Amino acid sequence: MIENLKAFLDGKVDQYNRPEFIPNDPVSIPHLFTKKQDIEIMGLWAAVLAWGQRVTIINKCHELIKLMDGAPYDFIMNHEESDLKKLLNFKHRTFNDVDTLYFISFFRNHYRKYESLEDAFIPTDGNYSPFRGLGGFRDYFFSFPDYPPRTKKHISSPSQKSTCKRLNMFLRWMVRKDGCGVDFGIWSKIKPADLIMPCDLHVDRVSRKLNLITRTQTDWQTAVELTERLREFDPVDPVKYDFALFALGIEERF
Repeated sequence: MIENLKAFLDGKVDQYNRPEFIPNDPVSIPHLFTKKQDIEIMGLWAAVLAWGQRVTIINKCHELIKLMDGAPYDFIMNHEESDLKKLLNFKHRTFNDVDTLYFISFFRNHYRKYESLEDAFIPTDGNYSPFRGLGGFRDYFFSFPDYPPRTKKHISSPSQKSTCKRLNMFLRWMVRKDGCGVDFGIWSKIKPADLIMPCDLHVDRVSRKLNLITRTQTDWQTAVELTERLREFDPVDPVKYDFALFALGIEERF
């Protein structure tokens, strides 16, 4: 039974983990860039804005890129105060101009000290774990002066019992290295084996139908449970099955 399920999911990974998957997914946004910092900035932003219809998410990200003159990293690091006025009308669902301006402020503060956004997820002692990495990122994200309290709802943490779906999806994009062209694999301090499944509504539903989840609620422990089950199929790269479970829910209405 387990071997059959593994073979089934492996086949779905092969089917959907390919460049043809990119254009209709938010991962298409960081794929517009080649500079590492642009990929990181728009990767995180696309992940954070990823709720609602995928077409709307992608269009909103294009709008945001245009407001930053098509060069997010350069805009963030070199803008004048007057340049920010055009961002005051940006909005996607509950993400508004206040959140946008703080994200820009965070990125600018971070990249003044670090070359990569990966460092924002690494604990000061260097001992990464998903719980510490994601929780530490949220603490760090809101460690700069005058952060708006309303923005805290857009960055989740395991300590809140959240599945942290958006951040886990962003980490998948940055960390996984398989040469298939979808995920970037531009980070090296976090390993694919350390990733946690991005557990959204579709992945959760399909996983329960496949008896990969037994926990009744959907929270951080559910995402961990699902990842542990998938590690039985691939201990080195369990999150590759995101392609299978998500596509089964979205593309195939499994």
